[in-house]
Amino acid sequence: MIYRSLVLFAAIVCLAACQTEKKEIVFPKTDLTTVPLIPKPVKTIATHSAFGLDSSTTIYTSTVDPKFEEVGKYLSEKIKGKTGLDLAVNATPDNKVERMIYINQSDSLELESAEAYQLYIKKDSILLNAKTAAGAFRGIQTLRQLIPQQSNDTLTDHPLWLIPTGKIVDAPKFAYRGAMLDVARHFFTVDEVKKFMDILAYYKYNTLHLHLTDDQGWRIEIKSWPKLTEIGAATEVGGGKSGFFTQEDYKELVRYAAERHITIVPEVDMPGHTNAASVSYPFLNGNGKPVKPYSGTKVGFSTFDAQKDTVYSFLDDVIGEIAAITPGPYFHIGGDESHVTKKKDYIHFVEKVEKIVLKHGKRSIGWNEIAQADIDASTVVQLWNEPEHATKAAKNGSKILISMAGKTYMDMKYDSISEYGLTWAGLIPVDVAYNWLPETLVEGLPVESILGIEAPLWSETIDDSAGMEYLAFPRAIGYAELGWSPTEHCDWENYRKRLAQQVPYLNEMKINYYPTKLVDWAKE
Repeated sequence: MIYRSLVLFAAIVCLAACQTEKKEIVFPKTDLTTVPLIPKPVKTIATHSAFGLDSSTTIYTSTVDPKFEEVGKYLSEKIKGKTGLDLAVNATPDNKVERMIYINQSDSLELESAEAYQLYIKKDSILLNAKTAAGAFRGIQTLRQLIPQQSNDTLTDHPLWLIPTGKIVDAPKFAYRGAMLDVARHFFTVDEVKKFMDILAYYKYNTLHLHLTDDQGWRIEIKSWPKLTEIGAATEVGGGKSGFFTQEDYKELVRYAAERHITIVPEVDMPGHTNAASVSYPFLNGNGKPVKPYSGTKVGFSTFDAQKDTVYSFLDDVIGEIAAITPGPYFHIGGDESHVTKKKDYIHFVEKVEKIVLKHGKRSIGWNEIAQADIDASTVVQLWNEPEHATKAAKNGSKILISMAGKTYMDMKYDSISEYGLTWAGLIPVDVAYNWLPETLVEGLPVESILGIEAPLWSETIDDSAGMEYLAFPRAIGYAELGWSPTEHCDWENYRKRLAQQVPYLNEMKINYYPTKLVDWAKE
C-alpha cells in the first residue's frame, strides 16, 4: 500500500529503530483485545508487546493538509493532560527520538468512509492512517483510550506508559452520531456546552444539536430582531438565571466544535414551541390569545401565524443570520407538538420554511411530524414518536434520524429514585438505553434510509452541568457505541464490563455520572 508522506515516515522509523537497538527494552506481554474501548472497533488484532510512551516520544503528521497537524497538536495536548508528557509535534528529527507516533493522510482503498482509520502499534512506532482529518481525529480518541492511567517506571529510570501493540481497523456504522442539548428550557453557558462537547468527542460523536428556542426562552442573538433576546431570553423553566448566546458566543461554540470534528446543528423550533418569540414580537402569535412570558413545562399551546407574510419575512432574517454563522449543512426547523396549529396551516408552514432553509444553503431537519407535509427529499426526518411518519418520509427519499423517546431521551429518569428527569416516555435504565439497535428498531425502515442516531437531552429538570451530566452519562456512552460499532459488537454483557472501566476517565473529567447498580464500576 502506498501512503502519502512516507519518505518522512521511513526516515523517522529508521532513526527510531537505530535508537531502540542501542537500548532495547523488554516489555511485559500485553493484549490489545482486552483494552475496554468504547465504541468497540470493527477489528482488533493483538501482537502481545507494547509501545512505550515517554518523554522521548515525538508526534509527526502529514503536512499536506494542515488539519492533520491540528489533530497531532490536539493529541499532544491530551497526552500532556493525562500523563504530564509534553510531546513535540512535527519537530525536526534528531537522535533524541526513540519512539514516534505518525498521523498519516492515507489514500488506502481500505478506508472506505471519511471517518475510517487504521491504527498500527509496534514497539517503536504508532502509525495512524486516515483519509481525512476527521478520521484521524476519531483514531486518536482510540489511542487516548489505550494509554493507561498509571506509568510503569519499573522498566526504565523514568515514567513510561505501555500501550499494547497490534492493529485496529475501524469505521463508523452511521454517518450521523449526535446528541441534542436543550438550552431553551434552561440555559447552559458556553463553558458548560464546551465540556459536554469534550466528552462527546472522546466517544466519537460527530454532531451536537442545540435546541435554541422554545416557549420558555430564546437563546440566540438575532441582530435584526433584538427583542428576541432582550425580552425572550429573560425567562426559563421555574425562573432562574436564564441567558442567551451572542453571535460571538455561538461562533466560539462552532469553532470549538470544529476542532473536535463536531458539526453544530442549530434548531429554531416552530411553528409550535414559540411563545418566547411571540412575547418578543406579538405579531408572530397565531393562537388568538394574549401572550405573556412563560416559565412552566406544558407544551402545545403556542403557534406562529402560518398565514402572515410578515412571519416568513421574520423567519427569513432569523434563518439567514444563523445559517451565515453555521458552517454545517443542517438547520433544524423543529415542527413537533404544534397542537393548536390547524393541520393545513401546519403543512403550509413547513413547506414555506423548508424553502427558506434551502434558500440559505442548508438542509432542513425536523421532528417526525413534518413528514405530513410535502417535504423535499433532502430534508431529514427525526423520528421521536410516530414510526409511520419515518417510513413515509423514507419512501419519498428522506433520510431518517433515530431518536425514539422510549430509547434515546436522556431526560427520562433511570429508575424511580433518579434525582433528575421525567417519566412520560418511561424509565430508561442503562441497559434499556443500550439493548436495542437503530437499524432494526422500526419495522419496514430500510437501513440505507437511516442517517444515524441522536440522543436528545431536554432540560426541564436540570439547570447546570451536574444535572446535565447525571442524565447524559453513562447513557450517552452507550449511544455512541450503537451509532458507531458493528451490530455484532453491540452486546450488553460485554459492553457493561467495558463501561465499568471508564471510571478513570469519568473521574478525570469530573463528570457527575449516574453510578447505576447494573454496572460493577471499577475502583480507582
